[in-house]
Amino acid sequence: QVQLVESGGGLVQAGGSLRLSCAASGFTFDDYAVGWFRQAPGKERDWISSITRNSYTAYADSVKGRFTISRDNAENTVYLQMDNLKPEDTAVYYCNIGTYWGQGTQVTVSS
Repeated sequence: QVQLVESGGGLVQAGGSLRLSCAASGFTFDDYAVGWFRQAPGKERDWISSITRNSYTAYADSVKGRFTISRDNAENTVYLQMDNLKPEDTAVYYCNIGTYWGQGTQVTVSS
């Protein structure tokens, strides 16, 4: 059974940092690219970053230079290091592999 579990969200002041984790199980993690998305209240879910099976990375313009995605295949985990957070980063953050989604983790950035 495929399972994705996000963690690491919380409340942080503007300019602060958080590191999100996405722990995967139930499939061969190494074979898949992983994406992070976020959804703010009343808005659509937006893509923000991806990492391929070979660790090539991509970022949305809104987070480029502030967020860093990485993966640890031995731990079946993908990370999203978020620095210099802004109030507009407030959202529920989800990881995605194929058609599978985690339950999300809330990130709230206060001004």
